[in-house]
Amino acid sequence: MVRSFFERFIGRHKVEEVESEAFAEMESCLYCGTDLFSSEPFQHHRVCPSCGFHYTLPAGARIELLVDEGSFKEVNRSLASLDPLSFSGEASYKKRIFDAQKRTGLPEAVVTGLCQIEGNPAVIIVLDFGFLGGSMGCVVGEKVALAFELAIQRKLPVIAVVSSGGARVQEGVLSLMQMAKTAAVAKRLHGAGLPFICLLTNPTTGGVYASFANLADIIIAEPGALIGFAPLKVVEQTEGKPLPEKAHSAESHLEHGMIDCVMERTQHRALISIILELLSYEYRLARMRRILLREVPPARREAAWQSVQLTRHERRPTSLDYIGRMTSNFVELHGDRFYGDDGAVICGIGDIGGEVVMIVAQERGHGGADERNLGRAYPEGFRKAQRALKLAEKYKLPVITFIDTPGAYPGLEAEERGVGNAIANCLALMSDLPVPIISVIIGEGGSEGALALGMANSTLMLENAIFSVVPPERAAVILYRDAAKAEEVALALRITAQDCKQLGVVDVVVPEPKGGAHSDPNEAARLLKRFLLNELVQIQRLHPRTLVKERYHKFRHMGRYSSRISVAISRERAQIQEYLSQRLGELKEFLPSKAVEVPLEKEEPSSEQPESKE
Repeated sequence: MVRSFFERFIGRHKVEEVESEAFAEMESCLYCGTDLFSSEPFQHHRVCPSCGFHYTLPAGARIELLVDEGSFKEVNRSLASLDPLSFSGEASYKKRIFDAQKRTGLPEAVVTGLCQIEGNPAVIIVLDFGFLGGSMGCVVGEKVALAFELAIQRKLPVIAVVSSGGARVQEGVLSLMQMAKTAAVAKRLHGAGLPFICLLTNPTTGGVYASFANLADIIIAEPGALIGFAPLKVVEQTEGKPLPEKAHSAESHLEHGMIDCVMERTQHRALISIILELLSYEYRLARMRRILLREVPPARREAAWQSVQLTRHERRPTSLDYIGRMTSNFVELHGDRFYGDDGAVICGIGDIGGEVVMIVAQERGHGGADERNLGRAYPEGFRKAQRALKLAEKYKLPVITFIDTPGAYPGLEAEERGVGNAIANCLALMSDLPVPIISVIIGEGGSEGALALGMANSTLMLENAIFSVVPPERAAVILYRDAAKAEEVALALRITAQDCKQLGVVDVVVPEPKGGAHSDPNEAARLLKRFLLNELVQIQRLHPRTLVKERYHKFRHMGRYSSRISVAISRERAQIQEYLSQRLGELKEFLPSKAVEVPLEKEEPSSEQPESKE
């Protein structure tokens, strides 16, 4: 992997010199030596075409790459830095500010303003590392706060591009207070239901990283960017040994669930514009005519084990197969912002039939147990789902969950990281989420891991899918101490789609192509999309309070039970019927065979008399 960390290969004290050199006519790449003089990627985006080294960009160049031409209008440029502590060091603080202003042409380390990105209006905040390391002092904190307040006032999303070494030491504890200021105003932006997208570039550390930069709805990072709370040197000194190759990198943060994606600089503008379009969608589906949907005929009772086999077919479409065929735009979100990113749970924003939705899906993959852990989610997978559900609530997006898992991961690591707590919080969050929720069981719905994403207003189930409290093999071991009786137990557990519909657990059974969904994935996706849109049109018209109320009542009355008196009466009735059956069998032995074989015939009513009402 290319380690594009300025601080690692040229020294931390020369970062600012390199930043200015990056925009000189460089003859070769500082890392790999590739000729850059005639390189178009370098001239336009300051990216080495050979090793992918992303050179730092000043704020003006960054804005030019991201926003529509002529759309940027700077705000609050007149704010100027003071020397609140009368700081004295090797050089006067005022002189350092003056030198930075002269070198960069900026009054301070941040540029804020109004802009458009592919026609989407937004407020943009760009930190410039060339100005005192992009550090956050009083003016930087104030300009960031004013930009957030402007976005709230005008109901616009915020785009922040961060490149910073943290708090500005020369302003002492006052610079530290800017963390609280910017975090508080970012929270207000969230309360207003407005999008906040943050782009982390090389480097992003310290107070900026630990305040507003980490509060974004969606966090993107450049490849190889140095990212972390503490400076790299401090972490190395604390550990007392060299750090691993990926430590403090964008890739490491992605692996540990702290950011959503690592994206090349050339794709930032397109990705941000797609996200803005999805999060600012104001259209809702409406049905122009009633759709006739094909009902699934009742399956044979002995087909339970066949359904088990079909759900586990290696070529059966997974959640990503359906998402790819049903959505035109899909932006995947990564990480739980706490521990890691679980590949067994897929979250993202996409549009289905023109309707923007939040998708939360369990993904078992096609590559065996190692690829996606066969859909067995760790706690971080369920916490990632919670993060997506909260975003759906913020942006009032319908939620569609795809269920396909044999259950949550039952290992020690999952227990230590709180898998039970994660599942419980998923259920609690979904119980009163004020947006439409549709769950689709596309394969194996296994126990608590499946139910964690299944508390919905409407539950769909594919014709050959199954939903069970435990896998049939495990149930056979529990009940009979014999896994070979799994087929018999599968029938008794009533795990098929038709069984679940009769029990009231499932609302709609979705047909599959003949032979199963794996025989024609495109047709399976088309049928599922048709049923999904039909359900979505019906429930999205409901008021949020009605959605929550109906969802609560649906699960509140789930299950079958009776009083102790009714149970006692039923038991007595069964005993009486058993006694009468035995007595009848004894009487038949003494009766003539003809008397037993010939049933009694009812007398025909006389034509002269009217029929009895009875």
